[in-house]
Amino acid sequence: MKKIVSIITIISIMFMLLVGCTTSAETNEADQDSQTSTESSKIKIGIIQPVEHPSLNQIREYIIKGLEEQGLADRVEITYRDAQGDPSNINTIISQFTGDKMDIIVPIGTGTAQSAAAATKETPVIFAAVSYPVEAGLVEDLSRPEGNVTGVSDAIDVKQIFDLAFEITPDIKTFGFVYNTGEVNSVAAVNKAKEYLDEKGINYVESTITNSSELMQAAQSLAAKSDAIFTPTDNTVASAMPVLASEAQKAGIPVYTGADSLVADGGFATVGIDYTVLGRQVAEMIKKVIEGESIENIPVETLKEYEKIINTSTAEQIGIEISDEALKEFKIVE
Repeated sequence: MKKIVSIITIISIMFMLLVGCTTSAETNEADQDSQTSTESSKIKIGIIQPVEHPSLNQIREYIIKGLEEQGLADRVEITYRDAQGDPSNINTIISQFTGDKMDIIVPIGTGTAQSAAAATKETPVIFAAVSYPVEAGLVEDLSRPEGNVTGVSDAIDVKQIFDLAFEITPDIKTFGFVYNTGEVNSVAAVNKAKEYLDEKGINYVESTITNSSELMQAAQSLAAKSDAIFTPTDNTVASAMPVLASEAQKAGIPVYTGADSLVADGGFATVGIDYTVLGRQVAEMIKKVIEGESIENIPVETLKEYEKIINTSTAEQIGIEISDEALKEFKIVE
């Protein structure tokens, strides 16, 4: 009898161990499935910028930071690609994004936004730093985008920049413009600048470029013919801004710019864009899409904040004195 009880006891223990192992395996499998499910349920966001330079980098960094600040870090999966200054790379990257079935595409800059808009009519495209979305063919109505495209414009107030120049460097007789004619935003901004200077009776000359390697020669040409240089939010110029700044400083003339990062890179002053603000605005827009808002109900936005920015080191280099009282109006970079 004792022998029979022992056999039954051993069988019971083996059965319990078998059940336990099975349960453990099922639990592990369930955990893995849950993890896989969580990863696959993340919202896929593809960010593309045409080239690495401080302004665009700042926008990208603050889009990501803005998403984190809004508690979305665990809900999104961000893929970032840089076209490395080669326009032919842009379409390739956008094709990869659509092939990977991104839920949202975030192009930084006009050319990338145009490529994204052409590549998909279904995936939401939320652009950043497109100065003139209507002229770029991205939307027809800023207040009610009709397709799958909206975003945040970085249009600059050209008049304010030139009014600032007239205020702190009133002896300027001739401005020089440098920009890439292939950038729609730059052409539009320079056209507005020409209109305003025509009204004021101020002369201007221009040197256009097609890539950053041409910037030094253009800067030297303008430095010989003008009293100050203006460059808008031009990605090609921005990618080599220290070259322009250096040539202008050698000639002792100021460079007025369209963005704060260009001042930080050696430009003189601007009433410009704070790209950290722009990045956060784009993040807020992404959140609206994630929460289910349709694109047609998300108007194109412009910058919420502009500010006067001056580089005091550059001012010293070119011999322009700004009083302590006047400096109180500026954000200062050195």
